[in-house]
Amino acid sequence: MSKRITTPATRRDSIAGTACEQYHVDLQRFLTRRLRSAQQAQDLAQEAYLRLLRVERIELIRKPKAYLYRIAVNLISEFRLREQREPVTFDSDALDQAALTASDAPADEQGERTANEQQIETLLEQLPPLYRAIFVLRKRDGLSYQEIAQQLEISAHTVKKYLARAVALCRHARWPD
Repeated sequence: MSKRITTPATRRDSIAGTACEQYHVDLQRFLTRRLRSAQQAQDLAQEAYLRLLRVERIELIRKPKAYLYRIAVNLISEFRLREQREPVTFDSDALDQAALTASDAPADEQGERTANEQQIETLLEQLPPLYRAIFVLRKRDGLSYQEIAQQLEISAHTVKKYLARAVALCRHARWPD
């Protein structure tokens, strides 16, 4: 009988393959709970397996599952740092256009006015609660970013980012591609 020769590359492939088979569902669930996005969780799980494949001294890994989860936690941290550094574009004209109020409609066109009110209400209902709160506080109440941040106990940067996203969601809902 011939003995099977185990090279570091073969062992690395074996550990990564085994980890993928045994821990995929649990790792996916772990990442999804922390990221709240199945697509992002899937991307990070794939990157975790790739990083496991790139480990040069695989023989030092005693607990592959723990090592894989450590990679995943590091990837989550990297992902969140990248997300924080992403520039937020803010289009004030689009915000004004998306935030049309019923008072902008001519007084003699009552039907159009009601339709506009219903459309705005529908758009606002589609927004996540925090986005909606920020949008309303800014457009209806005229609060500054800092005032909104203090009232909602979040950072002014988050207010700007969520407001821009709310506008983008309104724009997409009103004028889909």
